[in-house]
Amino acid sequence: MITPRDRILAQAALSALIRELEAYPKPGLVSRIDTGAHTDMDYDLMSCSARALLEPFAKIAAAGRQASSFEKTLIPLGRAAEKEMLLASGGINTHRGAIFSLGMIIAAMALTETTSRAMTPSTLRSVLLETWGDPLQFHALAGAYELSHGAIVRKTSGVGGARAEAAKGFPSIFEIGLPSYREALASGLDSNACSVQTLFCLMAAVDDSNIVYRGGRVAANFVRQSSGDFLAAGGCLSDGWFNRAEKLHRFFIRQNLSPGGSADLLSGTLLVVSCCT
Repeated sequence: MITPRDRILAQAALSALIRELEAYPKPGLVSRIDTGAHTDMDYDLMSCSARALLEPFAKIAAAGRQASSFEKTLIPLGRAAEKEMLLASGGINTHRGAIFSLGMIIAAMALTETTSRAMTPSTLRSVLLETWGDPLQFHALAGAYELSHGAIVRKTSGVGGARAEAAKGFPSIFEIGLPSYREALASGLDSNACSVQTLFCLMAAVDDSNIVYRGGRVAANFVRQSSGDFLAAGGCLSDGWFNRAEKLHRFFIRQNLSPGGSADLLSGTLLVVSCCT
């Protein structure tokens, strides 16, 4: 049964998706300003798709609250969420990776709320791994036999993507995204600049499966190097950061590069920031 708290967590996940979507400039990614390196989706479509996930996220939170089976309950709920996404988007994959990542996080959040433990990042990550760590590891290995873009990248390059992240308790979110966002916030940046700064920190550290699929290892190396250069020059704390980030955004568009995996990790980071102390 879905509780009021499950709906609150679902709304938090939806808000994280919308905050990621609205951040700008994000190299190659869709925002309210433009479609980035995408010809099949825009802000309105992605916003509609995200809002269609509110009820599916509530169902995932309710299942997580009961420590439900990953294979028997959470995977079917995730697939049902994907169907709602595809219905809202006209068959376009707008949020498949985010459904998986944010779904597991809100399931762990709901379960954490049933304990006497405070909702801290370390507690949340521990609950996630203690409860679903083994099946998540098996899920990451089983993905090698699928035919999705992510599976193709895993086979050809060894880049694990969302499944590998989940199996390790989302290290990119908890060890890179979260401290980067909090440091940016403590430095006085507004919420948009905090999101952009965090995205660049993730891009500099993560082998993004979306980038590898579109441009191979050369593109992945370029994304990491250019993001690292942006941060080395002061990132969003430096004068003129917006113009530099926007210039890189335009270059990503010309090269048909879109770091969608990093965008999903940013959404996960924003969710954790909003719910954890």
